[in-house]
Amino acid sequence: MAAAVLLLAAFSAYAQSSGGVKGKVRTTNGGGIAGATVTARQKGNDIKTATANAKGEFLLDGLDSGLYNLVFDANGYSSGVLYNIEVKKNKVQDLGERLMLSTDKGTQVIVNGSVFYKEGTSVTAAKIELEVVNSDGSTKKLSSGYTSSNGEFTFRLKPGTAKLRVTAKFNGVTGSKDIEVSEAAIYRLAITLDISRSDK
Repeated sequence: MAAAVLLLAAFSAYAQSSGGVKGKVRTTNGGGIAGATVTARQKGNDIKTATANAKGEFLLDGLDSGLYNLVFDANGYSSGVLYNIEVKKNKVQDLGERLMLSTDKGTQVIVNGSVFYKEGTSVTAAKIELEVVNSDGSTKKLSSGYTSSNGEFTFRLKPGTAKLRVTAKFNGVTGSKDIEVSEAAIYRLAITLDISRSDK
């Protein structure tokens, strides 16, 4: 019994002398990346890995004090590394939102577009609808959204050959364009609506 108590005390002391890091893995737009993995690496060896929750938040604890490189990965995103992160005993360092991943353009079809007034200035908050055009001419809605303050929009899809129709709607005026996509790449387009900025 005494040995068991001694062993428990030793384990408790070890747990208290270790430290860790926590933070949020996010996209360049600020959204959390669910299921991202964060690995503490030291001298080329993977020491411990944690998985982010639905909000992209993670806790990587039980690490000995020292310097670590943190490697973070997620499907559809480029890998990232934070170098020489110091872990101190009895402390969990909060990295905040420093772990940021950009989209891996090699794994997705990215439709990137802009909407303009007929004078050429950007349309903010235009509704954008993305549809796939079937071989018989029928369409199926895939996604929707709104243009940013710069009049831009982005949709991300799995690679595959398809004909897509992008429709922009603003103040009762509609404009659309079809675009052919295939392999993973960035596909750009612009839609000019038959409306003046002064008409809004």
